[in-house]
Amino acid sequence: MKKFDLVIIGGGVAGLVCASGAAQLGARVALVDRESLGGDCLRSGCVPTKRLIQSAKAASIVRRAAEFGIETGDVNVNFPKVMESMRGIQARIGENDSPERFRKMGVEVILGAGRFVDNYLFEVNGEKLCGKKFIIATGSSPVMLPIAGLKDSGALTNESALKLEKLPGSITILGGGPIGVEFGQVFSRFGSKVTIIERQDRILSREDSEVSDMLLKLLVREGIDVITNTEVKEVNESNGKKVIKTHSSSGDKTFESDELMIAIGRAPNVEGLNLEGAGIAYDKRKGIKVNEHLQTSQKHILACGDVVGSYAFTHVAEYHAGIALSNTLLPIGKRKVDYRVVPWTTFTDPEFARVGLTEMEAKEEHGEKNISTYRFYFNDVDRAVIEGEGYGIIKVVCHKKEILGAHILGPHAGELIHEYVLAMNENIPITKISRAIHVYPTDAMALKRAADQYYRARLFTGLFPKIAKRLIRR
Repeated sequence: MKKFDLVIIGGGVAGLVCASGAAQLGARVALVDRESLGGDCLRSGCVPTKRLIQSAKAASIVRRAAEFGIETGDVNVNFPKVMESMRGIQARIGENDSPERFRKMGVEVILGAGRFVDNYLFEVNGEKLCGKKFIIATGSSPVMLPIAGLKDSGALTNESALKLEKLPGSITILGGGPIGVEFGQVFSRFGSKVTIIERQDRILSREDSEVSDMLLKLLVREGIDVITNTEVKEVNESNGKKVIKTHSSSGDKTFESDELMIAIGRAPNVEGLNLEGAGIAYDKRKGIKVNEHLQTSQKHILACGDVVGSYAFTHVAEYHAGIALSNTLLPIGKRKVDYRVVPWTTFTDPEFARVGLTEMEAKEEHGEKNISTYRFYFNDVDRAVIEGEGYGIIKVVCHKKEILGAHILGPHAGELIHEYVLAMNENIPITKISRAIHVYPTDAMALKRAADQYYRARLFTGLFPKIAKRLIRR
């Protein structure tokens, strides 16, 4: 039996941040992962998918080269080379997550599937690890729908799709959430015929409907078929094709494609850990139950990242890790999680970034008459127009001067959103964004232009223009 100050279960972003920090604080640390370090972000999430998105964008720009006075021939997407490039990027970034790097820090890295023996013992590869404290950061996995024939059809997930070596001529994607629309646009730009089937009445149902509708129009314009309000009832194979039988209010319909992909979300990885044996309360769908300090029902065992089922984002996992590490090893005070200002981005082209409340959520929470919404479109942003990226919108939702939510569909939206994140986090009113000098010509100027609408609504409507005119002409 080996004894540790801290045993970390899960080698994704949250686990790696905790392990690195704990080692630097001088703790005796064990880091356990069932297969390799890096987690979903490195293996099947952020890193590989964003490389594919960039490759797909490159193909799209080359096809549009004539807009910029550049003559090219036909665009040929060499799919095996694209995937080889993706794996090269994974390997390069994965160097930071190598077991050797963490072992040099003093962390004992153990690869293998393990389980709790009790609330102070964790067993892996036949060896028992005794920990004063534990952090569980086992992440999440793709959800498979209980649809007849789906499992036997060989349907892809976001993980197995990254192992393809041949570009499918056609692909049907079940789910119009972030994963579904990102992969849908990527495959379409590579040359596949793409159909997205969504059970709800629109894609990206968590997002502001006005902005998600704008993205929908762009995807359709690019040649993607988007089918909403439709439920898949059965899947089978026929003559090498995936046959998808659906039902909607307008009747039954059958779709056929070379490949089928499931993209309807993720579920926390709680199976096989024997959480019951450690007395840790959890829900198979919602994950491990934690309090505001990320403590489980066993106060010396904390959990963070996707496995707690809050926000399944890498940046939230990293945020959790800092809190979990502090609350585990540092005796001064207890940090609390704060989800008031959590941004995220769907990495389509253009990107779709969001923080805070949608317009509808704000009206439900504060009353319709108390909410003001300010919009500015990228077709009026000079830098975006110059670069041929003038499609999209900035939509800011406010209560008086307070920013309640911001939604950006446009170039570099994932970068631009952070000015609103800071403003909301520090209670900076929309007026101060308007007054701040922004560089011209940049896409960031659009943030100021959107904020300027606050003054436009007050200075150029109602009684004020009449009063101002009288004062000016006195």
